[in-house]
Amino acid sequence: MKTKFIFVTGGVLSSLGKGLAAASIGALLQARGLKVTMQKLDPYINVDPGTMNPFQHGEVYVTDDGAETDLDLGHYERYLNVSMSQRNNFTSGSIYNSVITKERRGDYLGGTVQVIPHITDEIKSVILGVAQNDEDVALIEIGGTVGDIESLPFLEAIRQLRSNLGKDNVLYIHLTLVPYMRAAGELKTKPTQHSVKELRSIGIQPDIILCRSEVDLNADIKSKIALFCNVDEDAVFTARDVQSIYEVPLALYEEGVDQKIAILLRLPAKNAVLPQWKDLVDKLRHPKDEVRIAIVGKYVDLRESYKSLHEALIHGGVCHKSAVSLEYINSEEITEQNVAQKLAGIHGVLVPGGFGTRGVEGKITAIRYAREQNVPFFGICLGMQCAVIEFGRNVLELERANSQEFDPTTPNPVIYLMAEWYDHRSQCVQKRDMNCAKGGTMRLGAYPCLIKPGTMAHAAYQVESVEERHRHRYEFNAAYAQAFEQAGMLLSGVSPDNALVEIVELTGHPWFVGCQFHPEFKSRPLAPHPLFCDFIGASLAFKNKG
Repeated sequence: MKTKFIFVTGGVLSSLGKGLAAASIGALLQARGLKVTMQKLDPYINVDPGTMNPFQHGEVYVTDDGAETDLDLGHYERYLNVSMSQRNNFTSGSIYNSVITKERRGDYLGGTVQVIPHITDEIKSVILGVAQNDEDVALIEIGGTVGDIESLPFLEAIRQLRSNLGKDNVLYIHLTLVPYMRAAGELKTKPTQHSVKELRSIGIQPDIILCRSEVDLNADIKSKIALFCNVDEDAVFTARDVQSIYEVPLALYEEGVDQKIAILLRLPAKNAVLPQWKDLVDKLRHPKDEVRIAIVGKYVDLRESYKSLHEALIHGGVCHKSAVSLEYINSEEITEQNVAQKLAGIHGVLVPGGFGTRGVEGKITAIRYAREQNVPFFGICLGMQCAVIEFGRNVLELERANSQEFDPTTPNPVIYLMAEWYDHRSQCVQKRDMNCAKGGTMRLGAYPCLIKPGTMAHAAYQVESVEERHRHRYEFNAAYAQAFEQAGMLLSGVSPDNALVEIVELTGHPWFVGCQFHPEFKSRPLAPHPLFCDFIGASLAFKNKG
């Protein structure tokens, strides 16, 4: 079957949930037996989100091949349980950069380079390039909101593709807001009408309208929207608010969204098989226990900064049929005097990744509390490095033990910038030349890790070799390895050449694990990551021990 393309646009306002809606539709089509891929096209000029402030854009998601991408790719991977790559996320910056490079190289033979056709042709090229593995359906999410000037080249490109590929191979889905005015007790359709009018003014007539609302749309409202927006009455669907984001596929299935898509695109007539999703939602709705986890970080004012982490912890709770209550604590506010108060009633402490010195001392203080009070602890990336620093200072009593990132003159750089680290990782040169050149000393993407038997890490994974995703520059300084292990901090995960430390853990502690990689990027609701399962399990044991 020729690949069918579904384009998802959004109107009225941002953060309506295009990514979740697109991922949920992908999951439904996958449940119908179709092979699905997804792509996010972002209108901002940055080449990728790698240098963007988490407070502005949220988390930077990392794929196996080392691409720094939009956080929506995390939704795609979690809902479809497939691995994305660089070709699944493009920005205006990357598109323009490619066109300008071609122009400088002479590819256009001296012609005048313009938005149409050169930019739009480049966009169409990357869209068509996403379906390289004979996928049945490719879902393409257009970032931003209809009416934004930045989105126009992308919208023009997808308009052209319907003519290029034919109506039976291209479908437009538009997500809008239908607000409920509580004072009047009414749903208002005017924002949706204006949004669709804006979309139609640039030549795109939506085939399906998803109406984000806090209440269900009745038949009269749907009929009104259909009339004013020129769509079939059975093509207007409620995308209602739900308790958990993992209820969205079931909610859209109940509305009949996948059935309408199948009819419009002439897809095989198969019903979606959703027992795993129903079982997942049942566990989330009816937990048998609850655990409180503190996330001690510095980006806590924008929860999107820790999106994958948040979801991975929820997945860990699913392993034990437990609800997970997340307490976000600003590490800048933690001191030795108030740490016990800040972490009172907490059953597990997690310190996530990050860059820069701000808030680091608060993280170290929280880690010392977790170590000394036997509270389950999970350190990720910088969180692992802070655990090493804390242990070096307070157990090994190393003078000014620190990371070179925070104190370049420290006499004890237990965390250091390994110059020419890729010389120790020949596969970086062999497999990821672009990432070596792009990231300099940054380690990006998936790398293998060997796990020592008889450790907490091995008890979680149940295997001796895994691949996990990285995004960092600094590493554990192997010169201190023997001293740390003799004092009780076991190096339980290392690179195959034994040059890089991937996992540390404390002997004699109920559960104290730090990992240099980002396990949250590989956790799925239907396949939770083993480290998060074990962390939540240890936190429940701590709680119930009382």
